[in-house]
Amino acid sequence: MGNLDKKIKYILISGGVISGIGKGIFASSLGLLLKTIGLRVTAIKIDPYMNIDAGTMSPFEHGEVFVLNDGGEVDLDLGNYERFLDITLTKDNNITTGKIYQEVINKERKGEYLGKTVQVVPHITDAMQNWIERVASIPVDESGEKPDVCIIELGGTVGDIESAPFIEAMRQFQFRVGSENFALGHVALVPIIGPVGEQKTKPTQATVRELRALGLSPDLIACRCSQKLEVEVQNKISMFCHVGIEQVISVRDVSSTYHVPLLLKEQGVLDFLINRLKLDKILISKTQVEKGENLLKQWTKLTEDHDRFLHPVVIVLVGKYTNLQDSYLSVKKSLEHSGLNCERKIDLKWVEASYLEAEYEKENPEKYRESWENLRSANGILVPGGFGFRGTEGKIAAAKFARENKVPYLGICLGLQVAVIEFARNVCGLEAANSEEFDKNAKHQVVINMPEISTTHLGGTMRLGLRPTIFQDGTESWSKIRKCYESAELISGDDHHVSERHRHRMEIMELKGHPFYVATQYHPEYLSRPLKPSPPFHGFVVASAERKSVVKNVTLNVTNLR
Repeated sequence: MGNLDKKIKYILISGGVISGIGKGIFASSLGLLLKTIGLRVTAIKIDPYMNIDAGTMSPFEHGEVFVLNDGGEVDLDLGNYERFLDITLTKDNNITTGKIYQEVINKERKGEYLGKTVQVVPHITDAMQNWIERVASIPVDESGEKPDVCIIELGGTVGDIESAPFIEAMRQFQFRVGSENFALGHVALVPIIGPVGEQKTKPTQATVRELRALGLSPDLIACRCSQKLEVEVQNKISMFCHVGIEQVISVRDVSSTYHVPLLLKEQGVLDFLINRLKLDKILISKTQVEKGENLLKQWTKLTEDHDRFLHPVVIVLVGKYTNLQDSYLSVKKSLEHSGLNCERKIDLKWVEASYLEAEYEKENPEKYRESWENLRSANGILVPGGFGFRGTEGKIAAAKFARENKVPYLGICLGLQVAVIEFARNVCGLEAANSEEFDKNAKHQVVINMPEISTTHLGGTMRLGLRPTIFQDGTESWSKIRKCYESAELISGDDHHVSERHRHRMEIMELKGHPFYVATQYHPEYLSRPLKPSPPFHGFVVASAERKSVVKNVTLNVTNLR
């Protein structure tokens, strides 16, 4: 494709009307489309909050905390980028207001501004632009080469006070890199109002007007709507938002987010970006072009398979944050990836862990029995991570139920701890067994804090990032989880280790003689990809799919579950 253009192309994604409108999926989908033509793509997420990172934020506040190879605790959208684009990002790919202000204040304290008055413009906005240019050049795949395109997602909603400095920085940035190297996609809402189902354009018109008033004009307007946009509605948005009809994109609700890239491609988004950013001038090797073509074929098949699978596998997730399912987004996606690979539809049921506890029966007997009925219906039981004591006894009860009834079990992080505690109490006879995290005075502390962990500071003090886990000698003959990693060709070195991402304060445990009873202290969901599912999740879903019947008529001896 033409002559080499060494300048990185930037695509900014903003959002209006409401938060949580789907900017992350839109950004990831654009990146995937660009990869299908052989381009190397990276991504940056801007979060306007004052926190340095997402590590200390409650899942109820901001959803899942995603962990990267370098230990960065980041926004969940970086998980979307890594899964869709199959890339490896760094903690610097997540920019927060806290990080920018910390950097500028540190420079001011060192006297690097030579006595000048430090202001939002130009010092904060310059720092933002410098950060973006630096991070955009970092290689994110095995090639080690600089990316061709950087997708930048601006979190929040246009008009928010906290995002104003970033908007101004991006206004300046478009001139800094040049118009041929900068494009803007704006995601807005088109609600359907009234009994006749009229699609309303005023919210989109208002947010685009506000964006233009701030000095940014969208090249693409992605209209989120439950239904396909009517032609008249597209024409109206085109007219009042000062864009061509081909620049108004209908992003309707679909059965799976995996359909979004193809939905955009059908509407000519890829062709538009090629022309707008002169992407055809970038030199792309024949190998990269072939990889892109193969990616498009695989992704198309994946979406077709997703709609075709009819045989369900009932997975019950026993968690602490089930009221906000984004808290377990990577876990949910990892189950989907494995289901696609196994040609099974994941029927995911959510059970609040505290509802399984004996004390809750007195408070709400109906909800208690409903929760246990859901657990008994499981083909597989998954207990994910979490912090704090609440719901722990319910998770222990779920682990005991899975162990005794031969139900496939996958525990992650806290899910490993509760499995160990349950085994110690009910098999080893250590009735007072507990974790140091929950009871510092427990008679039998079967889970203790690691020596490098701080018990007083929370942010960035856990074991974080990519770490090796070594399989013990002799496990090759019976360990199901080891066979899962061997099948994926992910065991390395003479010491037979696997590398996974950690976020905790033991590594793998497995119960011998059980169909599948595995728990990991690390988080295998962070490395799962749609076309390359995580081995622990894949093994768990396979075992669950092979389980034909559910446990019925189990008498709940609640006192024995403790």
